[in-house]
Amino acid sequence: MTIQNYLDALPQVSKEGVYIHPSAQIIGNVEIKKHSSIWCNAVIRADVNTISIGEYTNIQDLSMIHVSHKTETKPNGSPTLIGDYVTIGHSVIIHGCEIKDRCLIGMGSIIMDDAVINSDVMIGAGSLVPPNKVLESYMLYVGRPVIAVRKLTQAEIEYLTYSAQHYYRVKNNYLI
Repeated sequence: MTIQNYLDALPQVSKEGVYIHPSAQIIGNVEIKKHSSIWCNAVIRADVNTISIGEYTNIQDLSMIHVSHKTETKPNGSPTLIGDYVTIGHSVIIHGCEIKDRCLIGMGSIIMDDAVINSDVMIGAGSLVPPNKVLESYMLYVGRPVIAVRKLTQAEIEYLTYSAQHYYRVKNNYLI
């Protein structure tokens, strides 16, 4: 695995149960909290802003997370904030947005700058969340651009946590 500083910013990785696959790249001002996992060939690059990844969150194979820089007109830029118990599917692009707790982002989805994914949201595979879009909790979103198609069932809401817990168990096998 590559854990690399950018200028004076060195990634901060919890010593409590984090798994980072050897092919993953973690660069710059990144924080990864306890019991999270970063999988094969994922790239998390925080060179011009910050990235925070919560507890029990998994970033799956080939996903890319980046940020937007700070400017005069946008002094905070667009950091990336990912909450707890989040599942980021394979080949997802996340750029300068916020994903709150217990979300599932389907494979191949793209989430753009300043989008906010509220807690307990499921996004279908291949979806596009455009800049500044705010997604409502307890909803299933699909499409390019995403639209809300229906409320999540109780089983789907429970699955959001189950998915993150499943990856917690799998990553523990790699830590043995």
